[in-house]
Amino acid sequence: MAFVVTENCRGCKYTDCVVECPCDCFYEDDDMLVIDPEICIDCGACAPACPVEAIFMDSSIPDSQKQYIQINADRVKVLIAEGKQLTKKQPAMKGPGCKG
Repeated sequence: MAFVVTENCRGCKYTDCVVECPCDCFYEDDDMLVIDPEICIDCGACAPACPVEAIFMDSSIPDSQKQYIQINADRVKVLIAEGKQLTKKQPAMKGPGCKG
């Protein structure tokens, strides 16, 4: 099992969650973050840090967001190859659907 970043992150890309992750499993895509399911230790530290409630345990993702399990797994492979690991807080995108 692993935690998964879902649709609410798209266009917002808050990185509060990244600094809470003890295993550096976040990667940055153009408009959202993804979690590497291979190194996620299921600690849950990231989920409460997300201001847009975009992070879920893969077993408790709402049905309408289940495709993000595969999206995270697929995208992270590309982002690893591109060196897009994110370990420090960055300025958020704060798109139209984002808080703050």
